[in-house]
Amino acid sequence: MNPLIWVRNVVVLLLSIFFLVFGIHLLVGAFSLTNPFEFVMTIFSASFVILFCLVGIVYVVFRILPRKPDNGLDDVEIK
Repeated sequence: MNPLIWVRNVVVLLLSIFFLVFGIHLLVGAFSLTNPFEFVMTIFSASFVILFCLVGIVYVVFRILPRKPDNGLDDVEIK
């Protein structure tokens, strides 16, 4: 793999982990709010942030650890 691709994947992973921690902190902090409207909006926004971070982590995992068959070839059937 190109070193630039590795740098990009590491940056995506680090940003995803940072915003995942931020999203969890935001989610926990939402339970101390007294206004119901702010509570619902904060829960939805924190869930959205966590969802995007999990997608970023899954992206990096599938880019770093690609699965190939035992024979080492990409089995593509041409019809």
